[in-house]
This record gives sequence, structure tokens and C-alpha cells, in this order.
Amino acid sequence: MTDVHELVEITSETQLRELIGEPMPRAVSKELTFLHPHHRAWIEAAPFCLIATAGADGTCDVSPKGDPAGFALVLDDTTLAIPERPGNRRADGYLNILGNPHIGLIFFVPGREETVRVNGRARLVSDAPFFDRMIVKGHRPRLAVVVDVEQVFFHCAKAFKRSSLWKSETWPDPASLPRMPQIVKDIQDTPETLADLERYYGAQYEKRLYG
Repeated sequence: MTDVHELVEITSETQLRELIGEPMPRAVSKELTFLHPHHRAWIEAAPFCLIATAGADGTCDVSPKGDPAGFALVLDDTTLAIPERPGNRRADGYLNILGNPHIGLIFFVPGREETVRVNGRARLVSDAPFFDRMIVKGHRPRLAVVVDVEQVFFHCAKAFKRSSLWKSETWPDPASLPRMPQIVKDIQDTPETLADLERYYGAQYEKRLYG
């Protein structure tokens, strides 16, 4: 166990800047308040993003969202829309948005080590004309997150290069980690047997992605 008394804590911006220095001019000037055509093209090519939200009490959440590339609609130079898909109904991020509209997104394109970061304000909408453009495998979303862009920029590739994320030869053996049915059985108080969970997370699971 870590002895918290041994931690050297940073408690001010001055201390932080003394340690890591000031941002490079290019890191500051890359920030825009609207979507450049390069941002738009990246978002339209992205099949996956992470959405960060925080509730009115400051409690944070990060949620993955994935769909066919272009699932996040660019409505105009300052507005995005991300569809809801069937899930576990926890709605952590959606509940946060109701109490605090601030939102952060990171868009990933497989094989590319850069990402696009978007920060802004979010609204939940239950219908809009663009919902018809969000239909996938017959599923029309019941709601969407509309994001008013306040800050957008490309993030450099250093984290991906350090992690070798897209290099499959560095990936761990999938069998070295427990399968999801076993994880659920070991962590949660669930009445299902392990066999029940194996069936749930089996072939039928993928059939319910848009059901």
C-alpha cells in the first residue's frame, strides 16, 4: 500500500508550470472554435469516440461510442450530433449532461496515431430531422447528443507511439485475460450461471447491438 505521506503533491498552476514548462506556440495556435475541413473529414472517417462528461456535483464519466464511420454527424461548422444506441441504460453521461452541459470528445480513426479533440456544450434531443440520417440496421435513435463546439484541435501521436496501440504484434494474448462472462460472474452478484452468461455474451450478443 502506498504511504500517502510520501507523495509530493502539486497544488498550484505555478508549481505545475515550473515542473512541465509552458506549452509550445504551435500547441496553442492549433486550437480553433469551429470545425476546419480537416476536422470534419476526420470526424466523418471516425467509427469510434470517447465522450467525457461531469455531473453538477463534479462526478466524472467517460463513455465509449462506436458505430460505422461517420456516425457522428457534422451538422455545420460548429455543431455535431451523436446518436444513442441500445445499451445498458445506465445513462451516466446523459444524466451528467442534464446537470452540466460541458462535454469533451476524442475521435479515433483506426491506424492513425493522431486524434481530434472537441470540447463544448451538449444538449439531449429526442427527435430532429437528421435522425433519419442516423439509422443503422433499421435502428433509428431515440435520442442524440447535440454538441455546440467551443474548442477543437488535432492531438499529436505521442501517446499512440508510446503505447504501440495499432501495432497488433505488441497486443497481449487475448486468452491471458478472463473472458467477460467470467468477469461478470466473479465481480457481480448475479443469479445467472456461468453457462447462462456464456450464452448471453455469445453469438446472440452481437445480434442485439441495434435491437
